Amino acid sequence: MITRRCFCSSAPRPWLFVGLGNPGDKYKGTRHNVGFEMIDAFAKAQGIEMNTLNCKAIFGQGFVGDAPLLLAKPQTYMNLSGESSGALAAYYKLPLNRFHDDMDLPCGVLRLQDKGGHGSHNGLKSVIYHFRGNREFARLRIGIGKPPGQMDPKAFLLQKFNASARERIDTALQEGVEGLKLLLLKGLTESARRFNTEQKYKHIRLQTVPT
Repeated sequence: MITRRCFCSSAPRPWLFVGLGNPGDKYKGTRHNVGFEMIDAFAKAQGIEMNTLNCKAIFGQGFVGDAPLLLAKPQTYMNLSGESSGALAAYYKLPLNRFHDDMDLPCGVLRLQDKGGHGSHNGLKSVIYHFRGNREFARLRIGIGKPPGQMDPKAFLLQKFNASARERIDTALQEGVEGLKLLLLKGLTESARRFNTEQKYKHIRLQTVPT
């Protein structure tokens, strides 16, 4: 049982998984909060309770196989995500992985990357800033699609998904859970190669299908 295992000096260094989003019921279920949803889906699948507050984040810890893991949902609002995740990573001296929405991917398509820029994502801008410019942390990008027509991107991000998009996202979350388990068990290089190959074909299939 997870509750009977402990993090100790002889154990492997834990991973920290951080989901980006905004706190409060107002933002629940919106495109901007799929990072939170990914954390919740993973925590539920692994039986990890998200029941404490640590460094301005809702926080939980557990194991996947023998790999120790910390999960966090910053409560600082998206644009200040780095205040929480930077403090957590510094305190625990951990490798970092982040989950965030991405309008450059079709809705429901995922990408696992070892590093990268912020791509105009304000949450990632904050993280990179609080990491003193370091961009070499892994991230799971969760496609939410592009705004239709001339719609304001900010308004699009804060909308809830329609029924067809919601179905895609729910499927993507389960795929993400399996991809993250693979990451913890097999390492980033192998898991990214296998996971992204599967998602590449999904990308081709979905990029022209409206939601």
